[in-house]
Amino acid sequence: MLIAAFPAGPWGTNCYVAATAAGNECVVIDPGMDAADGIAEVVREHRLKPVAVLLTHGHVDHMFSVTPVSGTYDATAWIHPGDRHLLADPMAGISAESAGMLLGGKYEFTEPDDVKELGDGAELELAGLRFLVDHTPGHTEGSVTFRTPYDAADISEVMFSGDLLFQGSIGRTDLPGGDHPTMLRSLTEKVLPLADDIVVLPGHGDQTSIGRERATNPFLLDLLQQGSADRVTRGL
Repeated sequence: MLIAAFPAGPWGTNCYVAATAAGNECVVIDPGMDAADGIAEVVREHRLKPVAVLLTHGHVDHMFSVTPVSGTYDATAWIHPGDRHLLADPMAGISAESAGMLLGGKYEFTEPDDVKELGDGAELELAGLRFLVDHTPGHTEGSVTFRTPYDAADISEVMFSGDLLFQGSIGRTDLPGGDHPTMLRSLTEKVLPLADDIVVLPGHGDQTSIGRERATNPFLLDLLQQGSADRVTRGL
């Protein structure tokens, strides 16, 4: 499996390009601001053909380039319905400070020509890859993660976590559509049950693993301790 990654734009958002191998179709995950040129370089270098763009959520730093990228390669854009409105109105999902970073230019946002909606538990077969969708609200109402099998003895899956889970941290919940209790529930229900050997490719920062975060991430440790306390209280 081929996975190319690069940080794009003023927020350093990780954009990923995934394919079974060089010379094949590929999927683009989270094409943020200034990502189009980096995607084009990866596509040329590895002789790839993008057929789909997957969005972990609708914040502008993750979807700024979705319409031009989808249009350039005639690729379908996939987003959860909870965040679909942000494709045409991304300012509705960001802070005044972040919006101010964009005021120097005149931007008009429109949906790509071909948009499909994601559902919790959906399985997508794209570019020869299989992606399992988990709806993980909290950072935004329509946040999702994508997991795909990985053929390695010590890695069962790769998870594109967006802004749900980072190395040593989790996504912020103070922006429009964010909710901290909902974020904690998503982490409890959709992250803690996962296998330790799953590699996490986050929306910002370095890659990590479920096992590493379970052992060191203070937010997950708090959830684990709370779960243990709850079990003791119930006499389990």
